[in-house]
Amino acid sequence: MNLKKLLKTLKLNESRLSMFLGVFVIAIAAIMVLRNFRKTVNDNTTLTNEQVTQTSSETSILTHKVEKGESLWTIAEKYYKSGYKWVDIAKANKILNSNSIEKNQELVIPTLEPIAKADTLGDSIISNKDEATNSISGANYTVQKDDNLWKIAVRAYGDGYQWVKISRENKLTHPGLIHPGNVLTLPR
Repeated sequence: MNLKKLLKTLKLNESRLSMFLGVFVIAIAAIMVLRNFRKTVNDNTTLTNEQVTQTSSETSILTHKVEKGESLWTIAEKYYKSGYKWVDIAKANKILNSNSIEKNQELVIPTLEPIAKADTLGDSIISNKDEATNSISGANYTVQKDDNLWKIAVRAYGDGYQWVKISRENKLTHPGLIHPGNVLTLPR
C-alpha cells in the first residue's frame, strides 16, 4: 500500500521534480565548463618546468606536452603569439597531418629567427631597419597615400596579420578600402 501512495505522490509532484533535476543538471554542466575554462586559461599562461629541457649548457630546447583539446594553432599562439606559426612547429616535429597530434605527445617548440615581412601584394619586403624608422607608436594613425591595413599593422605591431585588430577596432565594413586622411584607432 505504501508503494502505491509513494508513486501517486511522485506523479502529483512530477513537474516540480523535473524542474529540480533540470536545474541540477544545468548547475553541474556550468561547473564543468568553468573548471575547463580555468584549466585552459592556466595552461595557456603558465609554462611548467617540464616544458623546458636542458640539452647542454649553451642550448635549451623548449618542449610542449599536448593537452586535451589543443591544436598546433593554439600551441603556436601560446608560444609565438601567432597561430600562423603552427607550420614551423609541424616542420620541427615532422608532422605531415596537423590533425594527428594526440594528448600527452611531446612536441619540440623551435626557436624562430625574425624574418622580414612582405606587404599584402608580396612584391616588396620591409626590412627590420625600415620598420624601426617608420614604426607607429600612437593610439591613432592618419592614413597616408599607398597605405593599407597590412602595412599599418607591420609598422604598428611588427606583424601584418594584426590588421584584423585594426579593422575590428574601427568597425571597417570594407577593410581593403581606406583613404588618405582617414584616422584609425590602433588598439594597444
